[in-house]
Amino acid sequence: MNLRDLQYLVAVADHRHFGRAAEACYVSQPTLSTQLKKLETELGVELVERNRGAILLTSAGDRIVERARAVLRETDHIRAIARQANDPEAGTLRMGLFPTLAPYLLPHVVPQLHARFPRLELLLVEEKTEAMLHQLRAGDLDVAILAMPVPDERLHVEPLFVEDFVLAVPSDHHLSRRPGPVDPSVLAGENVLLLEEGHCLRDQALAVCHLGGAAERDGFRGTSLETLRQMVAAGVGVTLLPRLAVHAPVPASPDVALIEFAAPAPYRQVAMFWRSTSGYRDLLPLVADEIRQATTGLVDPAMPLLSLA
Repeated sequence: MNLRDLQYLVAVADHRHFGRAAEACYVSQPTLSTQLKKLETELGVELVERNRGAILLTSAGDRIVERARAVLRETDHIRAIARQANDPEAGTLRMGLFPTLAPYLLPHVVPQLHARFPRLELLLVEEKTEAMLHQLRAGDLDVAILAMPVPDERLHVEPLFVEDFVLAVPSDHHLSRRPGPVDPSVLAGENVLLLEEGHCLRDQALAVCHLGGAAERDGFRGTSLETLRQMVAAGVGVTLLPRLAVHAPVPASPDVALIEFAAPAPYRQVAMFWRSTSGYRDLLPLVADEIRQATTGLVDPAMPLLSLA
């Protein structure tokens, strides 16, 4: 048994098709099939049910694929450690970000990261918080940028910045004519448009709604901030938008008025999280420094961790 055989088996499990698995592994289909047969012979157990029109794993195959994934992840970690020993700022860094941050943060930080670490390949993954945490713990991500708090003492936390919220209302809404920053209490009686379950911003916005006495708009839950923005422009209701989502290069909408909250404004604290055993643990603080520099003047500095207890 060798690592290549395990890669072939995992590819078949992922694609459920010998041809597509072979393409993913850059080998011919006969080569992949032959190697899998040899692996089954060596292990003395059938791993794949070869039915016409369907590829299924046997019960033993399912369990062995799970272990094979772990072996391949650890192999990747070993290679990453070796690469970093030779060049600490090289390699492939898999970074996860949540959907209400990724498209608004990345235009500011990616050019700076590329300039600072030209030999570092940055692979970006956009996922909801729970999915990212699962991938981070499993080793499928090297680092995740998340909204605090994240209750996992096994992960290292590196605060990045504090991002406050602004109130978005239709341009002809009565609040659009209100001068100066407003208190959350102005939301009393308003229909607030929120994201669907699973978005951390939904929970944060709900907390502000409860503080201000607002109610969620019945019968609607958005899938993205851009959906919420368009619904506000259509006059359906009001919503909360994070600061970076209303900052250039995001274009302003003439049909949406943005209103600042009075201090202390509602906010979210954004941080980087990684495994304390990560092969990139010496590089990641440098990446965090670059992100903080790239967002200076756009958002507020991070709060000390002790103040979040």
